Amino acid sequence: MIIIEHMPNSSISRRSFLKLSALALGGLAFSPIFPKYPETGYGQLGRVAIKELDLYSLPRDDSQIIGKRYRDQLVNIYEEVISPNGPAYNPLWYRVWGGYLHSAHIQRVKVTLNEPLRSVPDYGQLCEVTVPYTPAFEYKNTWTRWESAPLYYETTHWVTDVVEGPDQQPWYQITSELTDTLIYYVPAIHLRPIKDEEYAPISVDIPPEKKLIEVDIHTQTMIAFEYGKEVYRARVSTGIPSSRTSPNGIPTATPKGEFHIFSKMPNKHMGSVSGNPDADDGSGFSLPGVPWTSFFVDTGVAFHGTYWHNNFGIQMSHGCVNMKNEDAKWLFRWNTPIYELPIKNRRDWERKGFGTRVIVK
Repeated sequence: MIIIEHMPNSSISRRSFLKLSALALGGLAFSPIFPKYPETGYGQLGRVAIKELDLYSLPRDDSQIIGKRYRDQLVNIYEEVISPNGPAYNPLWYRVWGGYLHSAHIQRVKVTLNEPLRSVPDYGQLCEVTVPYTPAFEYKNTWTRWESAPLYYETTHWVTDVVEGPDQQPWYQITSELTDTLIYYVPAIHLRPIKDEEYAPISVDIPPEKKLIEVDIHTQTMIAFEYGKEVYRARVSTGIPSSRTSPNGIPTATPKGEFHIFSKMPNKHMGSVSGNPDADDGSGFSLPGVPWTSFFVDTGVAFHGTYWHNNFGIQMSHGCVNMKNEDAKWLFRWNTPIYELPIKNRRDWERKGFGTRVIVK
């Protein structure tokens, strides 16, 4: 492990930054710290988002299992196949090297490197991960890997400083929304700053009482209405009913009834602060950077983006309404309370209020 000469608690000087940023995009990707991404010229990339995944000889689950793929393994996707053999709730399969993988636990990803920011305001800059996954480190007298999961593609995080990392390149300091004392560091080129206009409120001219969100558990759909007219529809994954409760003692089924959005955050660390990233593991889970959260039940039930499965249309969660990231982002921008921009201090990371009515049926 490389130990840098100064503590990572102050911004890089302009002179140091210019020197480092000139090296970052060209050299950082080849550092032994980072994962080796496969070539992207032969199809699109997918990340295995579960402990292990069966590789089949044909796009059907009664065909021969010829291998395994494991968590965070990256695969080239050569073709999408809608299988007549299902499964009915999600017949999408991916043709990869050697066979076929069902799409349920494959996250589609890209590799995009970014020019580091020179500095960020003290109240933070919202950023998004643009690589399949990136290592996160803590600094406690020396650099050590963060005990929780890596940070995954399209997760969102509050960057609160630019420092020199263990490879002498620009890294971002990330401060958790849970507490100012939970701080970790990631390579700056792996995160993209999100501009205010990307998540600014939309449909603000519609009176709040004329907006409505309906969740149909039977069809696993979310529908947004204005003046009683449908304006947006998305497939979702609600909570899996179980006789057991989640690790925090809360029932795992999404509660039915009438609610209101009361808290919105563009990122949220869900589950334990440290642990494993399995959302379906009975021992608990740790999901940092869950994007575009809109809470509507005070036990922690929210609409939010999802990066640990791609199986929308079937119940998958511990109670929340899982959505594709782009759908959750639209809903976050559309519903109330309005998430006012620009951010002026860290208290603005969360916006509370009596918001859009939600009916779960």
